Amino acid sequence: MLDKNVLNGKDYYAVIFSNTKSDDMEGYAEMDNLTMELAAKQKGYLGFEAVSNGKNTVFVSYWETKEDINEWSKNAVHLKVKANAHKWYTRYLSQICKVENSRYFEY
Repeated sequence: MLDKNVLNGKDYYAVIFSNTKSDDMEGYAEMDNLTMELAAKQKGYLGFEAVSNGKNTVFVSYWETKEDINEWSKNAVHLKVKANAHKWYTRYLSQICKVENSRYFEY
């Protein structure tokens, strides 16, 4: 998950990945778990947030720099996962955004 304290007072990047899952999810869970473990070890990784209704998901990962995102995009496991996108998703949108300001509140 995301430590909200690391985001206060500095610019960072968000990768927004929204998707609709297909009916063929063979191998997805294992690769998803592995990808999450590896991403968490990457330089510049700050955490993530996600919401899903089972079929549709919005996943946001946070990174210190765009260069950190570019390095992660070259990871061999990440490349393998992206190669299976046509199998696991009927639709997806990936966006990289610079966050210049954020506010967080929790009761």
